[in-house]
Amino acid sequence: MLSYRASLDVSRSLAQAVARLLFAYRARIGTRRGRRVLGCFAQAVLLLRFMRQRAAVADLARDNTVSLSSAYRYLHEALDVLAAQAPELPEVVAEAVSAGTEHLLLDGTLIETDRVYDRTGQRDRWYSGKHRHHGGLVQVLTDPDGRPLWVSPVEPGYTHDLTAARIHALPALYRAARHGVPTLADKAYTGAGAGIRVPVRRPKGGQVLDRSTRGWNSYVNAERAFVEHGIAHLKTRWRALRRVSLCPWRITAIVATASVLSWLENRY
Repeated sequence: MLSYRASLDVSRSLAQAVARLLFAYRARIGTRRGRRVLGCFAQAVLLLRFMRQRAAVADLARDNTVSLSSAYRYLHEALDVLAAQAPELPEVVAEAVSAGTEHLLLDGTLIETDRVYDRTGQRDRWYSGKHRHHGGLVQVLTDPDGRPLWVSPVEPGYTHDLTAARIHALPALYRAARHGVPTLADKAYTGAGAGIRVPVRRPKGGQVLDRSTRGWNSYVNAERAFVEHGIAHLKTRWRALRRVSLCPWRITAIVATASVLSWLENRY
């Protein structure tokens, strides 16, 4: 067997911050010292390798000299611990209102997955016709600068953005709008309701929009570029989001973990 040295392009302070969260979790559930094969720091590095490098779980098991089932348990535990640190949407909305935020930005993104067989009637629930790929749909809410504030639980890939938003986001965003913080979104959210501002569709019959309406569309599209940048940053920085080989329902924890890790990186 050939051995070699490797490095992980995250700061040590980030790994230590994750290790502290894992240590607090172990203390909370009453794990005794010396009862785990991996310490908190080693488990934190295992998680970071999965999130940053999209390392295969078999490789994580081999490098940590644990069984494959143990590596999966450590990974899923760490994902759940980090995901639990993600804020809830009502909390995010309350902070945005108190801070006098000009507006929020909402968009959906597909997290690609391996092919899964899960049909409802004649429809493959995890296949997105729009993207022509299997995956899970999540909603991402950012501030005006594109910094992710909240990510929704995953919905199967065939779900429309507006449907997912109605399930997970719109009630809280309506409250934000009533307090002067509207949400900007793309045309997929047309009909979402008061406070969800979208570009105006071109009328049927080849009619041309007036100048003020075209100006509004340009404004919304320019502001929406920031939420697209924020989503692209999450997917680029945390490569586990590029394609998920775990159960597609675990996308909820993986995306929430990515948002928490990004917040921790900015903090440390």
